[in-house]
Amino acid sequence: MFIQSMGSARDVGGASGIVLIPMRFVWPYGGRSVFLSGSFTRWSELLPMSPVEGCPSVFQVVYSVPPGCHQYKFFVDREWRHDEHQPYVSGEYGIVNTVFLATDPNYIPVITPEIASGNNMDVDNEAFRRTVRLTDGTLSELLPRISDADVQISRQRISAFLSVHTAYELLPESGKVVALDIELPVKQAFHILHEQGIYVAPLWDFCQGQFVGVLSASDFILILRELGNHGSNLTEEELETHTISAWKEGKSYSNSQNNGRGTVFSRGFIHAGPYDNLNAIAMKILQKGVSIVPIVHSSSEDGSFPQLLHLTSLSGILKCICRYFRHCPSSLPILQLPICALPVGTWVPKIGEPNRRPLAMLRPSASLASALNLLVQARVSSIPIVDDNDSLLDIYCRSDITALAKDRAYTHVNIDEMTVQQALQLGQDATSPYELRSQRCQMCLRSDSLHKVMERLANPGVRRLVIVEAGSKRVEGIISLGDIFKFFLG
Repeated sequence: MFIQSMGSARDVGGASGIVLIPMRFVWPYGGRSVFLSGSFTRWSELLPMSPVEGCPSVFQVVYSVPPGCHQYKFFVDREWRHDEHQPYVSGEYGIVNTVFLATDPNYIPVITPEIASGNNMDVDNEAFRRTVRLTDGTLSELLPRISDADVQISRQRISAFLSVHTAYELLPESGKVVALDIELPVKQAFHILHEQGIYVAPLWDFCQGQFVGVLSASDFILILRELGNHGSNLTEEELETHTISAWKEGKSYSNSQNNGRGTVFSRGFIHAGPYDNLNAIAMKILQKGVSIVPIVHSSSEDGSFPQLLHLTSLSGILKCICRYFRHCPSSLPILQLPICALPVGTWVPKIGEPNRRPLAMLRPSASLASALNLLVQARVSSIPIVDDNDSLLDIYCRSDITALAKDRAYTHVNIDEMTVQQALQLGQDATSPYELRSQRCQMCLRSDSLHKVMERLANPGVRRLVIVEAGSKRVEGIISLGDIFKFFLG
């Protein structure tokens, strides 16, 4: 929202001496219908805003307000919004923008940025900074602060909730769970993952009569890197008959981890029972660095003839949390705070923050090999694909690698020559609607509340949200399911 004085103040109150200042309010982020409301209308009136001629995504309205401190927000396409690039606070009406007008009518902040571009949304006006009385000259001081007590209360209540609910409550009434025989050829296994639209499957050993591990997209990444290695002992022909068990015995990657001394040790089959509490399962996912935990049950005392009931993920547990606290949000004091005010997510480092871990991003022209290396080395599940201005174009995930199993594409792919953009096109059905293809790239704003972000992440198939700047879609960070649970349970 840009604010601009439209002329000198005028006395319209007669003997009462009330001074009203014509102010221009601007919403530059698009929409079909946009209205303004605020404390100056006692929140009882919606003021219609009109598109600026030649700039259909920019809406404005002129309204006279008295000097003093005012709160306001916008009603955009039947949803309450606020401008994250202007001062805002958490108040009685949620997160609202604020403006302070000096009593002296001759001292009115005048802000005249280039509205037509719709991208220059930073306020850099010393007069305005002084009127809102910021102590360090920045706008960040107006962000609501989180107290240690609020964090502790929220953590305790979520932990208590998860401790009394079990995995049994997550079991669907109907559905399917895919498991793979360890004697299947690797190439056939990944074809199954692609056809079933899944990125991980438990492994069954008929000889032992039990589940022994999982096969995931991470294994396929390692196999492709192995094939691209000129010194590899694994040829394309061998991949046709190379079994899952042979691959696991040779690499032991998905079921192993480095102990810090250069040696590798097995961490076993990570699973849970139907009556294990959700708190323990969530902690297991975080501590073991896995994406799913199979829920396995055996009716016999010796654990024989186990049944695979479900694959539990943080998404399912988060959905359970959202459903429970949806009708009593006040019990979690921090739900309405914007994510930028909380220590969650991975953010693009700002000037003066050299120690913050950089956010991994790639251009569409980057090689598939560089994307795979980054996924493994940075230990991330996805990488934003951006243009030269760091605006979000797409996202490349570990699960996207299974698209190369389609029609055995991996047999004629050179990962050093194929670009990320070409790799993504392999996995996208050109006949599907654009809206469906674009759903894979889930976004949010830094001003979105924690509650809103949690509701989005609880949707099936959504594992992370890319935090973008409104209008330009410039990437500002990523917030994942793991980030949410580390914040609550860490």
